Amino acid sequence: MSHWPNPLIEQRADPFILRHDNHYYFIASVPEYDRLEIRRAATLAGLATTAASVVWRKPASGPQSALIWAPELHRIDGRWVIYYAAAPSQAIKDGLFQHRMYTLTCDDADPLSGRWVDRGRMATPIDSFSLDATHFVHQGRNWYLWAQKDPAIPGNSNLYLAELATPWQIAGQPVMLSRPQYEWECAGFSVNEGPAAIRHGQRLFVSYSASATDENYCMGLLWIDADADPLIAENWQKSAAPVFSTSWQNRQYGPGHNSFTQGENGEDLLVYHARNYTEIEGDPLYDPNRHTRVKAFTWDADGMPVFGTPPADTASDQRAVNG
Repeated sequence: MSHWPNPLIEQRADPFILRHDNHYYFIASVPEYDRLEIRRAATLAGLATTAASVVWRKPASGPQSALIWAPELHRIDGRWVIYYAAAPSQAIKDGLFQHRMYTLTCDDADPLSGRWVDRGRMATPIDSFSLDATHFVHQGRNWYLWAQKDPAIPGNSNLYLAELATPWQIAGQPVMLSRPQYEWECAGFSVNEGPAAIRHGQRLFVSYSASATDENYCMGLLWIDADADPLIAENWQKSAAPVFSTSWQNRQYGPGHNSFTQGENGEDLLVYHARNYTEIEGDPLYDPNRHTRVKAFTWDADGMPVFGTPPADTASDQRAVNG
């Protein structure tokens, strides 16, 4: 079993790691929320020290000019794709930021040096706060999974699924997979966001994050039979309790916004962010010390994931280093 320093990469929230062609690709939100950058390394540990390549910077004005959040890098039918969310300003309207979802594509072999094309906004049936898009392949089809506000439903965001027509266009009518309903999904804010998909055995799993982005932030879980129609909401099951949450003993607060990858030895890995303190001054969003962390996890006899407890830092107090 491999081990990595905790944190793996400092001041990178919403982490996403893609393993492709024996390399690891890393993309995440940067504290300035102003650019998209990719790191590549032959090992997971190497991501911590390799230089980042900036592949896109936000324009000075327009709908993509503020708060660049939660990018993900995918390979879809032989093409590089980045999904990210952006807002026209930092202004809050009706209690929410004004994010929408956008797509960049690259047809070159190397996404760090290749030419990225702006494919514009991902249109969904409701024009509202939306973010945290991800992609996965299931039943031979490309799927788009994201978080969005429905003005008719209380709370900040629900989880939606649609098939992709192209990497920048959904097909058909989306289905809502989950909305905040349990107390642990509604602490501070009622939130379902940051989904990630993983297949194991005869089930497809979707993890997601819930509640405010402080120590209440945690992960929930959805699952469906691998042969069932994912566009029928009733086919999905939902855990009544969080599956990964704050460890006061280990001083790991608000773990979440995860992705999945595999270690060099093939083990399943949870990639997530968490802070190592709770005394946040001002808006948690502008506290930069949500660090990228990696943890191996296992599966129980019933084929369900066992994420365990977020382990304590192995490095010195990052607050002292960065504060």
